[in-house]
Formats: sequence, structure tokens, C-alpha cells
Amino acid sequence: SEYMFLDDSACNLASVNLMKFRRPDGTFDAQRFMAACRITFIAQEILVDHASYPTPRIARNSHRFRPIGLGYTNLGSLIMAAGLPYDSDEARGLCSAVTALLHGAAYRTSAELAAAVGPFEAFEENRAPMLRVMEMHWEKQEQIRNCPAYLKEVVRQVWDEVLTAGRRYGFRNAQATVLAPTGTISFMMDCDTTGIEPEIALVKYKQLAGGGSMKIVNQTVPLALKTLGYNEDQIAQIVAYIEAQGTIEGAPHLRPEHLPVFDCAFVAPGGTRFIPWRAHVLMMAAAQPFISGAISKTVNMPRESTPEDIAAAFMEGWKLGLKALAVYRDGSKESQPLSTRSDSDKAAQPLPPPRRERLPDTRQSITHKFSVNGHEGYITVGLYPDGRPGELFITMAKEGSTIGGLMDCFGTAVSMSLQYGVPLKVYVEKFTHTRFEPQGITSNPEIRVATSIVDYIFRWLGKTFLSEEESEPAASSGEHREFPGEPSEPEAEPGPAAMKAGGRQVAHGRATATPSGQTRPGTAKLSAKAMAFRRAASNGEGYPSYSPGPGVTARRETSEPGSETAAILRLPSDGPACYRCGALTYPHGSCYLCHKCGSSMGCS
Repeated sequence: SEYMFLDDSACNLASVNLMKFRRPDGTFDAQRFMAACRITFIAQEILVDHASYPTPRIARNSHRFRPIGLGYTNLGSLIMAAGLPYDSDEARGLCSAVTALLHGAAYRTSAELAAAVGPFEAFEENRAPMLRVMEMHWEKQEQIRNCPAYLKEVVRQVWDEVLTAGRRYGFRNAQATVLAPTGTISFMMDCDTTGIEPEIALVKYKQLAGGGSMKIVNQTVPLALKTLGYNEDQIAQIVAYIEAQGTIEGAPHLRPEHLPVFDCAFVAPGGTRFIPWRAHVLMMAAAQPFISGAISKTVNMPRESTPEDIAAAFMEGWKLGLKALAVYRDGSKESQPLSTRSDSDKAAQPLPPPRRERLPDTRQSITHKFSVNGHEGYITVGLYPDGRPGELFITMAKEGSTIGGLMDCFGTAVSMSLQYGVPLKVYVEKFTHTRFEPQGITSNPEIRVATSIVDYIFRWLGKTFLSEEESEPAASSGEHREFPGEPSEPEAEPGPAAMKAGGRQVAHGRATATPSGQTRPGTAKLSAKAMAFRRAASNGEGYPSYSPGPGVTARRETSEPGSETAAILRLPSDGPACYRCGALTYPHGSCYLCHKCGSSMGCS
């Protein structure tokens, strides 16, 4: 928000570290500071012609007006090192004087360049208003109060030179100074504070782009304590307290009247003090009369601030003549680059202990017989009263004690995790399509081919207890598909008779169209049947028979006679399993073709 020049123009920025011009006795070296500003400004002026610009219009305006953004950083540290509170008239006077020096040195250099190579292209058509602006800057420097007398004298001298040279030679640049946020370059220059900002916290944590954080301890506190008259032992104890506690409040030897010197933008953990928002606005007002552009600064407000408080801050800034004002209410963003706490300091809420939801001693269950490539077994699922599966027992026939024991342990592990809240969907997604022997044709017309017994078990569980969306992994292979040339199957009448197909019960939880044209869901899901078991048992009616409800159709195991695809599927095959869906493939020329999903084994 610091750049408020013409549209379609560009400004290269630079900032000077103010603490580098603080003498050992605490005074500010104004002459060295202005010399550094002069060299930096000349370098920026050279870059105007050597820089590349994104559009021809931006390049044209930048060359025609030659705007530059010289600024400074680390003002908060300079104020603290002087033993001044950020919220004080003396601090604001120091800010005004330093900013006037920056602005005067920049425009004095711009006039010097204009004398050598000429003013900026549009200067003559803007000569009168620009000189009037320079006179207004001169008038404002005469109004600076509460600053050291030696600085006030240098400020007056440099601005006299600016007016004299500007009237004679003009200026090389239409804009000379801004105050940028300087977040990154201040960190590179080892500054404790950025731009015109106060210290955020005496101990702060910087979030790193690659993850993690860095602890940063303020290095200006010892200088400030020395300025305030503390001895070396007292300073060491106070600094150690700050590093341990994160705040200076309550530090040994620190006198209460000195606490405001160390006030920060945020409340420190365990502390209560912070800089009020009005102090931020007043500091900006102290610098604004000596800036070509604007000031990019955050007006920090506490978490408890109301919309009325924020409106008052903007109104106050407008009355004081600020060009820009940005408010940040503490906690209003999910993350911020600097904070007063590390992630490890945040009190971690302990996770609640896992709770096991046991099944009632007397519960309903469903037993399903299966066969995978001739290997038979039984799946028994115990149900909660609401029909959810809560335990799993797997019994393998004629497989010996080793296989039986392994499957029993596997079923127990699944049962325990279901009772501790692991969703069945997770197991279905994880174990569906697990491939190992035995694998092959099954006795279930809904799961024609299984790649293993575990694959069959969890595909059956998914089809039985999950919705179609949740059980999609279980339905992604082995489902019956309609192929070109295969006749559609007529719907059977609902009822027990519709369940008979080749001597086995077959149920499909599909939805069929009602006479009104609407769709109603099928009711053959075993989870719904489990509810019927529970209701029937509680009413003393005994266990109901397993049959589909209204709207559920039965699919016959074989297709209509005369179907070419069905005839092929009835032939024995020694082809490999399909790599896509797991069904058996059939000879097709010199290779094999899957008649379930249409995949070829390499040549068709």
C-alpha cells in the first residue's frame, strides 16, 4: 500500500537500516545516514533505465516520471535503543526528524542529478505544483517538535538546500520516498523490527516457507537497558528472564516506569501490555508529511476489537492526513508469518481414549456361505441393534487348523477394530482386489470372480452393508454387465419365488421405476434385513425369511438362450484372468478376450 503514484508505472524500492547509524553514545549520525541515502538513491535512479517492465505503457510512464521508493527500516529498534516508548511524543519526534532527513537527502540528490543529466521528462509541465509540494515539505519540517536539537538543525539545513537546488535545476524524479513493509529484507539485514513498525514481541517465532518455525529473540533490549542505566549483571538477568518467559513483565530489577519502553504490538504470553492502536496511527502521522508516497504499516488491534474500533481507526487516520492504513485484528487470520508462540508452546489437547462399543450379549447375525474356486467357507457377521456390523467370524471348510486359525485371528482383528470405530468402508477399500491363491470363479452370481478369499469377503461385506457409493471398490469388478447382443432380462415378480434361480437365493438391491416414473431404492440390503431380524425377534415372531422387498428384481444366473455372449460364457476356458476385472478370458484369435469388460490380452 506504499506505492500510490500514477497508474501503469513502476517503482523500485530500497530500505536503509537505521540502527547502522546509531553511534555508541546513542546519538544518530545524520551525515552518514544522508550519505548512504545519496548512494542508494543514485543506484535506484540508474536502475530505472536498466530495468525491464511488463508492458510498454508501464515502461513509458516509468521513464517519463522516474519514480523511486527510497525508505528505511528498523525504526522500532532505534526508538527502543534510545530508551523511548513507541507510544511517546519523543519517539514520534525522532521519527519525524529521521524521515525528514531521508526525504531531504533523496530530493537533494534528485536535484543534483537533474543538474547533471536534466529533470524528468514531465517536470516542466508539473514544475509549479511540484515546487509547491517541496515548499509544503519545508513548512512541515519547521513544525517538528520533541526531537533532538542537533537533528532539527540538520533537517532545516538539508531542506533549505532542496528548495534552492530544486528551483534552479528541477528534479530528476517525480517521486523519491516510500515506507515499505520490508518483511523479508529486514530479516536478511538482521533487523529486530521492520519498516516503521514497533517490535511485534520480544520473543517471536517466524514461520518458515519449508515448514517449521524459527525462534527470534530481540537483540535491542540490552542496548535499551544500558541506555536506561542498568548494569551488566542486571541486564543479563533481565535478558535471561525474557528468553525463559517470553515477556519482560515481572523481570528482576526492572523498574515499572521503564515497562512502556518494551511494549510490543502483541501481548506476550503471560503478559498484559501492548501498544494501543492509536499509537500506530500517530506514528504514521509523524512520518507521512515527509514521504512522497504512502506508508505500508499494520495497525495492530487486539482480538476484542469491535467494528466500531476499526472504523474509528480509519477515521483517525483520515483526519491526520494518512494516505493508507491497514488494520489487522489479532486472530483474524488462520496463519501469520510471525507469532508470539511456537507450535510446541500451544497446549495440546489430549485425545480422548478410544472407546470400544461392544455388541449386546444376545445379538442378531447373518451367515453367508461362499465358494472360491472350489474352496468353501462361511462368513458370520454379528450385528448391532441398528443393523451395523460389529463382528466377523470366518470358517474355512476342509482347510486344516493352520488356515482356520489364521482366518479366525483375522476375523477377530477386524471385529475389534469395527467395535473401536474403524469404518467398514476403510476395510472394503483396503482389502478389495487383494490377489493370492485360491482365486477364481465363485458361487455368488453378484461376485462372479474373486482374486482371493479376502477379496471375496470384503466385496461381499461392501455389497451387503454399504451404500452403492461407499461400496464402489467392491463393485468395480466382477459385476454383471450388459453387452451388445445380450438381451435384457425381464423383471421377476417380487416375493420369495423371485429369489429362486438355479436352486440358490439371489438378491439384488437395485432400484426400479415406480408407476409414477419415480425411482425408489431397493430394500434387499442385508443391513436393512438386519433391522427386520431385530424387529421380528423383539415382537416374538421368530426370524423372518430372507426375501427382497417391493421394487427389487431378481437376476437369473444365465442369459437367455441364443445369446452369443452367454453361449461363450458357458464354455469352459483355460485362459488367464482378466487384468482389469479378474473374470476369466476366452480365446479370441491368437490371444484372449474378456467378455465382461471387453479388455483384450494384447492383440485385438
